[in-house]
Amino acid sequence: MSLQVHAVTLELIRALKPLVGIIAKHDRSLADQIKRSGSGIALALGEGVYSRKGNQPARFQEALASAGETRTALRVALAWDYVTEAQTESALELLDRVIGMCWRLTHPRR
Repeated sequence: MSLQVHAVTLELIRALKPLVGIIAKHDRSLADQIKRSGSGIALALGEGVYSRKGNQPARFQEALASAGETRTALRVALAWDYVTEAQTESALELLDRVIGMCWRLTHPRR
């Protein structure tokens, strides 16, 4: 896959892995949601790369929505004090990068 955002997303998943384990001790459902939405980013990007041009924006939009969901779920975990700011800092920074990159894929310059 030639998309740089896919590589950043895989890095994000590696950053989420320990957080999912910590969060699961407090809220298994929230941890599962983070796991599914984080994986959903990569899967939608992979689908988008191999989609017809007319379908690509929808797949990249799905990736963007999943990234937003993942970021919000991490912030919920922070609000519940399941994890600390320091523990989530790297993942949230990567999520911001992924969101920016997906935004550019869904809003190309004309």
